[in-house]
Amino acid sequence: MTIEAPGGIAVVETATGSQRDTSSYVDWASIIAGIIFASAVSLVLITFGSAIGLNLVDFDAREGASPILVAIAAASWFLWVQISSFMAGGYLAGRLRRRHFDASEDESDVRDGAHGLLVWGGSMIVGAVLAVSGIGAAATTVGNVVSTATNAASNAAEGSLDAVDPNAYFIDTLFRGNTAPDAEGSRAEAGRIFAQAALGDGTVAEADRTYLAQVVAANTGLSPEEAQARVDQVSTSIEQARQDTIEAARIARNTAIIAAFLLAASSLAAAVGAYWAAQKGGNHRDKETVFSDVFRRF
Repeated sequence: MTIEAPGGIAVVETATGSQRDTSSYVDWASIIAGIIFASAVSLVLITFGSAIGLNLVDFDAREGASPILVAIAAASWFLWVQISSFMAGGYLAGRLRRRHFDASEDESDVRDGAHGLLVWGGSMIVGAVLAVSGIGAAATTVGNVVSTATNAASNAAEGSLDAVDPNAYFIDTLFRGNTAPDAEGSRAEAGRIFAQAALGDGTVAEADRTYLAQVVAANTGLSPEEAQARVDQVSTSIEQARQDTIEAARIARNTAIIAAFLLAASSLAAAVGAYWAAQKGGNHRDKETVFSDVFRRF
């Protein structure tokens, strides 16, 4: 439509309602900025925490410190890092978001908060991608280790079995002082007996104990009583090593469960924090709030 204007008067055409309706309420530039800022804050704080020993990898890393206290401190620090970094990113996204003035104050707050949630969701996806990349690298490392172990097993099949036998040390203690020519055959048989016991409850059958004592006595020159005592001692040592392995696996499993629960709970809390912080950032944007006491213009 043509507008006839008197001479010397400028006519300014404004955007029509239809053009405003077609524009998106999602400001991806502010969301990406929030994700970058949240990731940077998280990286800095996690690096700082790791430098002072607050990590969820090894609770015994600090000598003289209680593992339980270190675990609690590490969990608290991780919770603080995740929530504070998402709040920082959400606030920045809310502050930078371009506001559409076709919404009420309440609707604007909801849109600001939604941008905070998108910052949270985007950061979670970025973290998941990085985690998967780390798992992929770990899988490659494991593959290399398995390949090395396979080669070692192949070499051991041609020579000694000691390279892949976890009980080799304990078997050696059975036949210390052995000078008999069939030593290798006796050691291999003893290893198979202990391996069979490990498949069950870890206890060597009484008949096998008696037989092992006879074999040890024949190969080492020990008296039957001394040979029986050595068999009992080695059986106890192997069982203790087995229990230690089971306990280590139990601790690792429980730690993984606690860490997963902590991650889920802190993620939900961080989502709430990002939503609130984005609303606060939007309010400061509308009110043009300036933290003059913190950031001064020199």
